[in-house]
Amino acid sequence: MTAPDPYATPAPAMDQAAHADGARSSLLRAAIWVAIGALIAAAVVCVLWELLGSQNDIIGRAFLTILLLVGFAGVAILDAHLAPTRPAWFALASMGSWIVALLLGAIMIWMPERYPWLGFSRFIQFLLIVLILQLVLLHVRFYLKAFQRYDTPFTRTVAVITISLVVALAALLIIPLAFGEWLFLADIYWRIVVAVAILAALGTALVPLVNVLFAPKKPHTHAAHAPLAPPTPYGALAAPAAPAAPAAPAAQELLPWPTYVDAVTPLPMLPDGSPDWNAYYTGYPSPGAHVFTAIEPTAHVEPQAAPAAPASTQPAAPAQHTTAPGYEGYPPPPPLPPRA
Repeated sequence: MTAPDPYATPAPAMDQAAHADGARSSLLRAAIWVAIGALIAAAVVCVLWELLGSQNDIIGRAFLTILLLVGFAGVAILDAHLAPTRPAWFALASMGSWIVALLLGAIMIWMPERYPWLGFSRFIQFLLIVLILQLVLLHVRFYLKAFQRYDTPFTRTVAVITISLVVALAALLIIPLAFGEWLFLADIYWRIVVAVAILAALGTALVPLVNVLFAPKKPHTHAAHAPLAPPTPYGALAAPAAPAAPAAPAAQELLPWPTYVDAVTPLPMLPDGSPDWNAYYTGYPSPGAHVFTAIEPTAHVEPQAAPAAPASTQPAAPAQHTTAPGYEGYPPPPPLPPRA
């Protein structure tokens, strides 16, 4: 036997997503088999009721039974197709609600009529039963989404109690609709229905209110705006800029670099990238300034030799300052850059 290679790549673990899909498929398969069994049971109940019950309107009831079975089969197939896009518990609950509707519908079709004129009202009551079942499903689905935003022991307890109250309220409303023709419901029954409805509404409102007060808020996403580069007043001969970012903003219109009075020779650039305005007045660049074009200073004008005079009587001639070509006297002030 060879020892295991310590450097061998470990075998990949079982994919959790595939495992979840397998569990979902098994649950849906079980739900479909339960639906098939309910369909067979409903058909057997209808047949027995037809054989043992009265013979009133047997053809009409048989036709309604066929419609009920076909409708249930179509709904079951639709739920099976929609199951992959739904949570597993919701798919099972939806199939269970249709099974309850099927059984109640079969009972209401073949149940003896206490009053002959209540045949159409049973159809309306059956539609109300289906509506109540679907509203309960939607309530539970949205309520659980709100609960999952802020899961605490308090909200978990409130959610369990509220869902139980909602299911109980649905059962209390369905019983009179399905069997109210043969049941006598006392006043206390409707008092209990109202109390359960109030408590269910209270629990339904508690979880969203707790979320508003204590649940972490979702971060607001704003459009990312890249910071604009500082305005470059003189872009023609500006200092070397850093490499542009991948998402750089549109290039701004660059202003011309200032020049001397001759409008040709550019001013030197200081180390910070700004023009050397001092050179505009003196004609010479400041120490450390970068000169783009060499400036040839005007030759010094030597004064003509004059007859020597005694030091006490002949004053010394003032020294003449040299300026750059074309800078006699004081030049006009530099133009201001345009304002936005």
